Amino acid sequence: MTISEARRRVVCAIDTSDLSEALSIVSRTKPFAAAYKIGHALTLPHGLSVIARLRDAGADRVFLDLKFHDIPNVIGLAVREATRYGVWMTTLHLSGGPAMLTAAVEEARTVEADRAPMLVGVSVLTSLSEHQLNHDLGVARSLEDHVVAMSSMGVGCGLDGVVCSVHEAAKVRAAIGDGVIVTPGIRPTSGDTHDQTRVADAKAAMEAGADYMVVGRALTSAVDPAQALVELGFTLD
Repeated sequence: MTISEARRRVVCAIDTSDLSEALSIVSRTKPFAAAYKIGHALTLPHGLSVIARLRDAGADRVFLDLKFHDIPNVIGLAVREATRYGVWMTTLHLSGGPAMLTAAVEEARTVEADRAPMLVGVSVLTSLSEHQLNHDLGVARSLEDHVVAMSSMGVGCGLDGVVCSVHEAAKVRAAIGDGVIVTPGIRPTSGDTHDQTRVADAKAAMEAGADYMVVGRALTSAVDPAQALVELGFTLD
């Protein structure tokens, strides 16, 4: 995989509430990323209008990662607003169930296909271990089985795809066919995993069937973004 491939596959995670820093990240990394993921840190202090600011800085695609989880009507309204701001992709918690997911899909389908955001479902956060899933959250099945089952349910409700760690991606791919797979937790093979437990490098993600790979601090804090991608498993063009 080359860095040209990274430009089509890498989603750069902007994990800061500082707008100036966020704009700087886009400016420094836009030759190396396909899209930019933002969440509560930026949207709570700056509102969804921050999307336009990022776009002006060069972020052609914005992935709004707020993990919507509420009653169906509320989620339909949330997807409507995400669409109004032109987001490229947005997340929903699969544990909201079929009615919530269907409401989101139906709302997204009220606009032209090229304006609708991709809807991807989240089942188990990459910060959670199987022990925590079983003993703290009371889920009886294995982490992998749970991710696969929830992912299948979400795509069956009409979602475009799912978010899962590299560790589950191959089995999720077998379960959801052509659905989009986004893998967070992309890290160099050596180094700090920060607050995530299920991590891997880009090479492993691609081999497991990922369409997009979310890279955060490994890219945003790098002095040399191209070298950072090499350390993640890409090669120079």
